Amino acid sequence: MTDLDQLTQSLGRNLKRWRNERGFTLDTLAARSGVSRGMIIQIEQARTNPSVGTTVKLADALGVSITTLLDYEQGPRVTIVPPDQAVRMWSTEAGSYTALLVGTEADGPLEMWEWRLMPGDESVSDPHPSGTVELIHVTTGELTLVIGGETHPVPAGTSAGFEANTPHSYRNDGTVPVEMTMAVSVPPAR
Repeated sequence: MTDLDQLTQSLGRNLKRWRNERGFTLDTLAARSGVSRGMIIQIEQARTNPSVGTTVKLADALGVSITTLLDYEQGPRVTIVPPDQAVRMWSTEAGSYTALLVGTEADGPLEMWEWRLMPGDESVSDPHPSGTVELIHVTTGELTLVIGGETHPVPAGTSAGFEANTPHSYRNDGTVPVEMTMAVSVPPAR
């Protein structure tokens, strides 16, 4: 079994578990997430590997982190994630990627991400639930952060924070790779 097969099975099992724990029907989760009922069924049956955007929409609708959807095995309060176990959620042929480094369910999901954006690459994100906050620290290059259509340059050594309830994207308009760390805090589902 490949890593992708294991990830697909874990996501399917955990999606169904959290949907049932929240008391959501397939139709309720579809309405809350904007993901079709048919797609949710395929994911729960591990018949498809959804896009990052779909996974984020489902996690947001359930009020859990992507980490929780990918692997619910919660051990002790200390979680050590070796570099080879960070989950790559998005990548391009040019070498851009996002890697989910670690996450927790403390008072609502909290995730920490590693990003690399190669020159000319862009990652676009749909709005997250109201109250979701993203914190970014750029270590290399200059990030072009676009929030609600407004562009914000974020050079190396600079940090930014914003409420992510509007369309936003991360872009590298420069000539060197952008490397950054991001923390995402999602409010608990009500």
